[in-house]
Amino acid sequence: MLLTITTTYEPATDLGYLLHKNPARVQSFSLSFGQAHVFYPEASPERSTAALLLDVDPVNLVRKRRGPAGEQGLLAQYVNDRPYVASSFMSVAIARVFGSALAGKTKERPELAKAPIPLQAKLAVVPSRGGEDLIRRLFEPLGYSVATQGFSLDEQFPDWGESDYFTVTIETVRCLSELLTHLYVLIPVLDDEKHYWVTDDEVEKLLRRGGEWLAGHPEQELIVNRYLKHQRKLARQAFLRLLEEDQPDPDELEAFRAREEETVEAAIGLNELRVGAVLAALKTTSPKRVLDLGCGDGRLLEALLKEKSFEEIVGVDVSYRALQVAHARLRLDSLPPAQKNRVQLIQGALTYRDKRLVGYDAATVVEVVEHIDPPRLTAFERALFQFARPGAVVLTTPNKEYNVKFERLPAGSLRHRDHRFEWTRQEFADWAEDVAARFGYVVRILPVGPEDPSLGAPTQMGVFTR
Repeated sequence: MLLTITTTYEPATDLGYLLHKNPARVQSFSLSFGQAHVFYPEASPERSTAALLLDVDPVNLVRKRRGPAGEQGLLAQYVNDRPYVASSFMSVAIARVFGSALAGKTKERPELAKAPIPLQAKLAVVPSRGGEDLIRRLFEPLGYSVATQGFSLDEQFPDWGESDYFTVTIETVRCLSELLTHLYVLIPVLDDEKHYWVTDDEVEKLLRRGGEWLAGHPEQELIVNRYLKHQRKLARQAFLRLLEEDQPDPDELEAFRAREEETVEAAIGLNELRVGAVLAALKTTSPKRVLDLGCGDGRLLEALLKEKSFEEIVGVDVSYRALQVAHARLRLDSLPPAQKNRVQLIQGALTYRDKRLVGYDAATVVEVVEHIDPPRLTAFERALFQFARPGAVVLTTPNKEYNVKFERLPAGSLRHRDHRFEWTRQEFADWAEDVAARFGYVVRILPVGPEDPSLGAPTQMGVFTR
């Protein structure tokens, strides 16, 4: 079974410091069920990949087996998939071989161990007792981009259908320790099996590895039950501990919920369409100095930075954690000085007057206004249109009418659990025209995304100019 971890953080060879494994040599480790080998198929300043290969000894597994053979009898002990697919063996290997990285510790690069960096993890073969849908339900809410490749039971007999086995690739920008933690917990959850007895110690492991993100995961119940091998007593302990002790960090919870919204919209690639539409609208106003208000993880900032006509770009967000992710996404530490000097990230709230935001040619406000409590909208309007008063404002917000077309969204639900409201097309037009009239702007309302004849587009955009 094979796991590879790739980064394009520069210098990418720093992955060796994070994993405590030298890219220049192969290292091997003895485990109770076989051997683990770590090597680097590629190691350059631009891109590095670390591979963890497990060589499981199936005969030794049978010799050390404890407990009954199970319903399939003795034959299943010798004829099975355990040596070839990612399972709880891989989780044990991650803890044993990458233990320091799993804990987020490194003496050589302590600041890098805590920094979000671009990462890709690939599991060559993993069983998913729930198919591709379960893989996405587990990883996408955590903010991963997920790609899967399924396999037929037998290519010679297509009528037999598809197997439970997949090649899974996940991509993200986050700390390496978080990625390893998610893999450690979720690989055996996908497999719905463990190769060892589960006791009270497993509850402690689950809470230690999953306490910061498990409390808000929509599949919390499934994860807990499968990780603890469906032992009700242990699962009950875990649920009580999660409720009593493991309240999520507000910034992390907000980021988690934002990833939920992105998952809902992923089928039509709405985020990419939105960034493209905002960028096109921005260019029509020919700005030199641009604000991105509520910049989040920096996806729009990344697109703005590629446009040489924007001489100064400032990202603003109330969440310090979001700014950290944006910093890593933009690779500010490794940008050439001329590029780095074009970008600034600052923390600030959008409902308060802020002198730092005055005098810019344009501002973008992408999927932000719906997160503001209605009684605070007036404060937001004044802070942006009266006091900051950029030459142009490009603002987007969901079209509530379009929500019925999202299959993953329950009827009557908003796209994000933190949305205070969502406007219909008429409600948005009324608000935008009123704001424009009160503060001396002219507004154009434009659709973003595929348009339905009766429901409109999924996103609505207002382009305010003076």
